Amino acid sequence: MISKVGQIMLYVNNQDQAVNFWTEKLGFRVVSEEKNGEMRWIEIAPAQGAETSIVLHNKEFVAKMSPGMNLGTPSLLFFSENIEELRNDLINKNVKVGDIVTMPSGRVFNFADDEENYFAVLETK
Repeated sequence: MISKVGQIMLYVNNQDQAVNFWTEKLGFRVVSEEKNGEMRWIEIAPAQGAETSIVLHNKEFVAKMSPGMNLGTPSLLFFSENIEELRNDLINKNVKVGDIVTMPSGRVFNFADDEENYFAVLETK
């Protein structure tokens, strides 16, 4: 049985730009970077010891290797204990963010990376 989400594969057009976005604007860290011929993957995580990480893959390369694979952006929902502070920090870093909305599950807002992929943040207490 599946016990947890280990990694999320994110297919991007520019891996270096994606690393800069996630590390400089969201405070993630590079966990590992590997290369095998033309294939390069970069693992990032929000904190040391995080249970789940994101692997940034080159979208064009993956499309060549696996034609027909859906390379759309996964829907990622991040958790934060203070979404107002996080949202203001992202605004100060010129990240495109949406309004904070109250949903049945709590307060949430979305943000976009440099490739216009949208992600959401849910406030946890």
